[in-house]
Amino acid sequence: MTEHGGMQTTANGIEIAYETMGDPSDPPLLLVMGLGAQLISWDDEWCQGLVDRGFHVIRYDNRDVGLSTKVPVEGDLDAESAVMAALGGNAAAAPYLLADMAADAIGLLDALGIDEAHVVGASMGGMIAQSIAIAAPERVTTLTSIMSTTGDPDVGQPKPEVLPVLLTPAPTEREAYIAHSVEGSRAIGSPDHFDPERAADVAARGYDRCFYPRGVVNQLLAIVSSPSRSDALRQLDLPALVVHGTEDPLVTPSGGERTAEVIPGAELLLLEGMGHDLPTFYWSQIIEAITSLAARSAAAA
Repeated sequence: MTEHGGMQTTANGIEIAYETMGDPSDPPLLLVMGLGAQLISWDDEWCQGLVDRGFHVIRYDNRDVGLSTKVPVEGDLDAESAVMAALGGNAAAAPYLLADMAADAIGLLDALGIDEAHVVGASMGGMIAQSIAIAAPERVTTLTSIMSTTGDPDVGQPKPEVLPVLLTPAPTEREAYIAHSVEGSRAIGSPDHFDPERAADVAARGYDRCFYPRGVVNQLLAIVSSPSRSDALRQLDLPALVVHGTEDPLVTPSGGERTAEVIPGAELLLLEGMGHDLPTFYWSQIIEAITSLAARSAAAA
């Protein structure tokens, strides 16, 4: 297991914590994580699986999580009322949007001297990955959007019973936080493949590395305040893969289906029984699909 102090660089005017794995001469692959999740949520073994397939892997902390910059905001914020206000069309409460988080990622590529990368994002990370491709398509070799959506209000919405996972504040005490996190992960995870020990380990390491609940609220506001990406995604001309679980209750499968529908030529990989998580059971299928997409891109270049 690697130590996760990580490296730091300035990107888009903020400090971004990142790590790399593999041979820097291999094609770069940027991993973009989801809501409130740190770079360690990309398992070491998952990253090694991509390295073994010939990628130079970069994972990083989004702003407001982990060891990256925390965006200063004034006053306390009640997550539920702020999110409901944003869903009602009041975007003023959001300190930044997904487009700003995409600019962070592009800035990280700049700082690392990378002209172009395979970009893989999960959940909110998929939204950011889409936004990177929209803002700077020339920087994206291939785009993979996992368990994500386009921002259209008629698709990908959470099932009502899992909304508390998003809106219930996490306990601040360590053991209570870990237990809360495991139960939240169980509520949205793959029914037949959920691993509570793995979920507890990720929660514990995340808590010890950086516990910052306000960042989750800020990122959630960025999601609900950002406009639909569908029209911009229709303009893309790059190889794209959309991965979604058939049992995802948090970003329901219609979100992935719409994403694949609007990106010209996108491949849709629906994984039977997968929820809103990345269990080891599905790793080989997803890594194979990412690798195949990269190979087709290289052949077409």
